[in-house]
Amino acid sequence: MPAAALREHGGDMTLLTATRFENFGASHLAMLAIFVLGIWPVVALGRRVRDRPAAITVSRAYALLIPCFTIPLQVIDFLPGNYDLQTTLPLQLCDFAWIAAVVALWTHRRTPVALTYYWGLALTTQALITPALVNDLPDPKFIAYWAMHLLIVWAAIFLTWGLGFHPTWRDYRRTVAITSTWAAAVFCFNVAVGTNYGFLNRKPGTSILDLLGPWPLYVVVEIALVCGVWALMTWPWERSRVTEVEPVVARE
Repeated sequence: MPAAALREHGGDMTLLTATRFENFGASHLAMLAIFVLGIWPVVALGRRVRDRPAAITVSRAYALLIPCFTIPLQVIDFLPGNYDLQTTLPLQLCDFAWIAAVVALWTHRRTPVALTYYWGLALTTQALITPALVNDLPDPKFIAYWAMHLLIVWAAIFLTWGLGFHPTWRDYRRTVAITSTWAAAVFCFNVAVGTNYGFLNRKPGTSILDLLGPWPLYVVVEIALVCGVWALMTWPWERSRVTEVEPVVARE
């Protein structure tokens, strides 16, 4: 159903029309298409500059691009009329993932690179498939959501298949520990103020989590699935090291 909103600007009242977002509607499919179409250029760019001085320049330019989209739009989210305690605070894992992606792209250090790989490819992609959105374009939250999530996943692809940074079991264990710390802290925050960041305290109603049973069972199942998927994401790279030398090693 179309929803009409009035916004005052310079003394005039402008009628803005916001359409309710629908999973796998026209805008959702368009954003998924943009995501798929962007994969190969990202990989090709990374491979073109791999092992060259230009890799630092390109990677840092990408790092600067991410906050150019995320920070202004998150500021908009805090403006009167947009602020909502339930959704505005940057406590979702993706809010930390974009910061990890920026640090990974800028420094090429192992821990943020690993966080970008595991969080971006296993968790942020789920947010692309089942977005937790209310309004469609031209809602600023729609723009913020897709800009942040697409850039995170593309960063993980750029670093892994483009520049050649590959995870290890040590990276796996470190990521599990850091993610567990985030989950425990956000769960306690949710209990204290009545929010549901990370969907740790109740199901969102529009997610794959809805298929995993009631609370708290779905949280336990989710943890087991994520750890299992991350292990599968690590094993091929570790096995390949037995027969070949890794082309790029992230800094500690």
